[in-house]
Amino acid sequence: MPVFNGERYVAEAIESILAQEYRHIEIIAVNDGSTDGTEKVVCSYAGVRYLYQHRQGASSARNSGIKCSSGEFLAFLDADDLWTKDKLKLQTALCKADPGLDMVFGHAEQFFSPELEESLKGRIHLPAGSMPGYIPGAMLARREAFLRVGFFDARLRVGEFIDWYMRALDHGLNSCLPPEVVLKRRIHDANTGIKERDARKDYLRVLKASLDRRRASAIKASEEESDKSNEPQ
Repeated sequence: MPVFNGERYVAEAIESILAQEYRHIEIIAVNDGSTDGTEKVVCSYAGVRYLYQHRQGASSARNSGIKCSSGEFLAFLDADDLWTKDKLKLQTALCKADPGLDMVFGHAEQFFSPELEESLKGRIHLPAGSMPGYIPGAMLARREAFLRVGFFDARLRVGEFIDWYMRALDHGLNSCLPPEVVLKRRIHDANTGIKERDARKDYLRVLKASLDRRRASAIKASEEESDKSNEPQ
């Protein structure tokens, strides 16, 4: 769990983890240079491992947590979001039933945080019902498969999960998307998508990197095929 100035919401997020029906978990919260009371709130939970780093961004914080973890599976939760109580139970059961499954997603529902001003709510379109959750908080991945793809790109301020997911597809990871809701995503005035509007060029970098990888892969495959055709019969 990456946390930056999450004093207001992090307790609810932690409680949603502690409420999981699947009990074999380790909780690692990485304080990414908060200046509020985040440390006090997180450290009030005896079952949470607390790490601190100077402000480096959510990607770096997630990477730090991964390096300190030891479980067979990896799951992520932002400090302002909530898991449904059967999230881990559902996803680990699917992985154990299918050894070839590398990652499991789920559906997500968005909700307005109670303190959000009405004027801001009116400017944000909130889809009714759930939607496919191809986001960190809705994913469970086998540790081995995740590390095969590599860590999150800490240079990106936004779009880091899209970048990782595209790399996962390039590596041929297998996934599934059950219909159950596994994540409640909070909408508030400090969401990264609202704060980091000027970093949207990172999405273009992610797209270009993916296209470059696929182009290089296609060229390599073509050269290998050409070499085979030129071999003596």
